Amino acid sequence: MPLTRSLADATIVLTGASSGIGTATAHALARRGTTVVLAARSETALEEVAERCRELGGRALVVPTDVTDPAAVERLAARTVAEFGRIDGWINNAAVAVVGLFDEIPMAEFRRVLEVNLLGAAYGMRAALPHLSAAGGGVLVNNASVLAEVAMPYQSAYNATKHGIRGLADTVRQEMRVTGRGNVSICTVLPATIDTPYYRHAANHSGQELVPPPPVYPPEVVADTIVRLLRRPRREAYAGGAARLIGLQWRLAPALAERVLGWYAHRTQFGPAPRPETSGNVFRPDAAARPDGGWHGRRRQLARMSAAFGLAAAGTAVGTVAAMTRRARTDR
Repeated sequence: MPLTRSLADATIVLTGASSGIGTATAHALARRGTTVVLAARSETALEEVAERCRELGGRALVVPTDVTDPAAVERLAARTVAEFGRIDGWINNAAVAVVGLFDEIPMAEFRRVLEVNLLGAAYGMRAALPHLSAAGGGVLVNNASVLAEVAMPYQSAYNATKHGIRGLADTVRQEMRVTGRGNVSICTVLPATIDTPYYRHAANHSGQELVPPPPVYPPEVVADTIVRLLRRPRREAYAGGAARLIGLQWRLAPALAERVLGWYAHRTQFGPAPRPETSGNVFRPDAAARPDGGWHGRRRQLARMSAAFGLAAAGTAVGTVAAMTRRARTDR
């Protein structure tokens, strides 16, 4: 079920709004006149985002929130209802990451990634669902990643949380339907590599600079996908053509795709510059509010890499069909 009101009349809560995809989504909604309630840890960054949202034509309320605190997330929902009377949509977008070999990254950072990404989404869903139902229906969007479907080396905690978010959304969607609460839509977004501050802010124990594996899409691609889901909800939506192609390869030939993607990520997600160990923004908020991460040079590889992924997917599909045909002939 879509929003019961137009975006110009809707009130949308957005976590992780202080940078990256969250900031781009806030801007996209503000252009449509939406009332946005902005949540993240940095009040200073949120105020910058809110000011820009007002300039774009939307209304904005800043509610500093640590999504690892379920009571704080409940207060976020209550503050929204107190100010605007209802919640029409809720977007779980907050995320942090730690990069390095699984058996070498600090367990405290691994745990924190799980708390922010997975438990933060769960707390958001628990806080949002009663209010969405009370408003007559609404849309809840979880921003996961294509890594909810596939996997990449050196990002074990992030991969685990994104797989968990996808499974959580599927389960809760089932429960809502069988208990007669189908007026609330639960959607999952699966973005490809996005040009955000993520790669500069992640905790890093690899010893090397972290860079986005191409093709790299602008954050507005994800923002536009989220806006479309609010208008026309679907179970899942890819953001960026490469995400769809990678997912297709993984489903058609999972063992081969796992090896190829592992090799590709190993070769492309680290730059030449050495990097001292850092906990990044895992325990402290981002310093600045900006939607992009400054990886515009890697965006130029978008068309070339998308074409390469397309050819790889086609080759995988042909190989799979051929294998199935051979197997069928053998079984006769």
